[in-house]
Amino acid sequence: MNMSKNLIIKGREVVEDDWQVLRLAEPVDGAPVHDPATVSVPAGKFIVPLSLWLVQREVLAARTAAGEIAVWIASDERAETLKDLLDQFPLIAVDFPKFTDGRGYSIAYNLRTRLGWTGELRAVGDVLRDQLFSMQRVGFDAYSVRSDRDVHDALKGLSDFSETYQASVDQKVPLFRRHARPVPNVAAAANNDGAGI
Repeated sequence: MNMSKNLIIKGREVVEDDWQVLRLAEPVDGAPVHDPATVSVPAGKFIVPLSLWLVQREVLAARTAAGEIAVWIASDERAETLKDLLDQFPLIAVDFPKFTDGRGYSIAYNLRTRLGWTGELRAVGDVLRDQLFSMQRVGFDAYSVRSDRDVHDALKGLSDFSETYQASVDQKVPLFRRHARPVPNVAAAANNDGAGI
């Protein structure tokens, strides 16, 4: 089990994180994998794997109701699993196991648009500055940047671009619909054809 506590980006500022992310041991040759049903969640505020929360739902019910337990969704899990349970959590996190794994973007987009999640949506795992602007576009509002990166530098990634073309969670209207363009006066142009020749 690996637990971490550090600074995160929440909204558009760096804040101290009072949550810890609980991760089950990664499978390694010769080492046992932790069974989600048998893992004990320590006291405090923890973001636990969805797989663990699902099998220990009754055990963690009081702590979940008290706002001490949140869940993180792995990139190979479906957000729809939480469809009727979302209101129980103070936050939901989405794990990015690798920088190149984009499934978390779809999970976040679906949480916001299809499932109506309005609470904190946090990106955890291999989260880097280059991803933050795009993560914000699909609905993330909190980011736990990889521990070997400067969180203050990563914050700048939220403002790398000044304008967006496509519609998304953060901007419902595409650029071509946001900017009025003058309509040419075709009749006036037709009357002026040949004038002055």
